[in-house]
Amino acid sequence: MNSPTPRRSGILFVLSAPSGAGKTTLTAALRESTGLVYSVSCTTRPPRPGEVHGIDYYFLAEEEFRRHIASGDFLEHAEVHGNLYGTLKSTVLESLNRGMDVLLDIDTAGASSIRACGDPVIRGALADVFLMPSHPAELERRLRGRGTETEEQLSTRLRNAATEIKHRPLYRYTLLSGTREEDLEGFRAIMRAERSLSRRLDFSNP
Repeated sequence: MNSPTPRRSGILFVLSAPSGAGKTTLTAALRESTGLVYSVSCTTRPPRPGEVHGIDYYFLAEEEFRRHIASGDFLEHAEVHGNLYGTLKSTVLESLNRGMDVLLDIDTAGASSIRACGDPVIRGALADVFLMPSHPAELERRLRGRGTETEEQLSTRLRNAATEIKHRPLYRYTLLSGTREEDLEGFRAIMRAERSLSRRLDFSNP
């Protein structure tokens, strides 16, 4: 008699990184992975050319966004450069309850909010990952290589990165960034480990 195929609860993969560490590149690669749902955030900023509502962001009027805040609908939210950003708890829970894994790309403040969430499904699903270069000099090299910041902006990003890196011990995993392929394989190894946790597998008959 064949053993039953285990059912598995969904995992909430939270990915954070200092600016220039390669998070955008890794996230783009992970979004192409099968079986991984990218959580689309809400924002009050206007769409940029080529951005699509419901795919890149949910573009909301500020009044609607603040109604969601007042109702406690956001898993996390923040104001960045005068615009509001947030993740709706309902969309994340819907995927998790269907046994689907969710990828959430947020900063360290957002990750802290999720860790403090009282919802048992969210707390049980959370697997947070901090991506960082192996040495501060590598981070500066990458930022300079982009050629998109002035010296003042570069200094600000490096100061912010130093502050963000102090939050690294709070994350379950630290992924040292290398090449795009190395980062992707490293994250996939974390995914395999989390998907094999005994507490996530249910072998009872359906």
